[in-house]
Amino acid sequence: MTLAIFDLDDTLIDGNSPSLWSEHLAQLGWVDRDSFIPREQELVALYAERRATLEEYLAHTLQPLVGRTPEEVAYIAAPFVEDVIEPLIHSDAMRCVSAHRSRGERILIISATPTFLVEAIAERLGIADVLGSDLALAHGHYSGAIDGLACAREGKLRKLEQWLQANGESSIGAHFYSDSINDLPLLEAVAHAHAVNPDALLRAEATTRGWEILEWR
Repeated sequence: MTLAIFDLDDTLIDGNSPSLWSEHLAQLGWVDRDSFIPREQELVALYAERRATLEEYLAHTLQPLVGRTPEEVAYIAAPFVEDVIEPLIHSDAMRCVSAHRSRGERILIISATPTFLVEAIAERLGIADVLGSDLALAHGHYSGAIDGLACAREGKLRKLEQWLQANGESSIGAHFYSDSINDLPLLEAVAHAHAVNPDALLRAEATTRGWEILEWR
């Protein structure tokens, strides 16, 4: 079955869900806004510039979850998605998803965002298949570490390859939609690369390579 693969943040939605989640945690009092949010924003900028790793970003942003159960976190994730994320879903993105689905293609969201958050958003989008950064548990509670590969840059491609093997799927003829130069390894690996609301570096790369550039804002 042909795959249509979508990045999440700034691609399917008009925003960065981990940053919005961090702001939500500040509103709930799970973090100190004055110390937590500025560092989170600094790491977002450094990651976009390829000057920080996803592991460095998550080392900071996962701290509020340490010692909490997945059920406790899911309890606040559901209303967060409904209230904050749903209004940010690009209508053009959903039309694109629907077009791929009407052709009988399998839809997959792949994101550096923690898997629990990707799954909650994907449920709202009506998409069953997701890959994200899995979080480690210790005695049933989040430990603040990643379980396995970080789903970013080359790791995103490796996680996709593992998923293809586990699901008996192939990347032949696949489409991939992304906004970020950090996804260049996966964009290079698919038959049909689409730059969506691309950052400056990806826009230049897409122009040079003749990839489709889409504006969904």
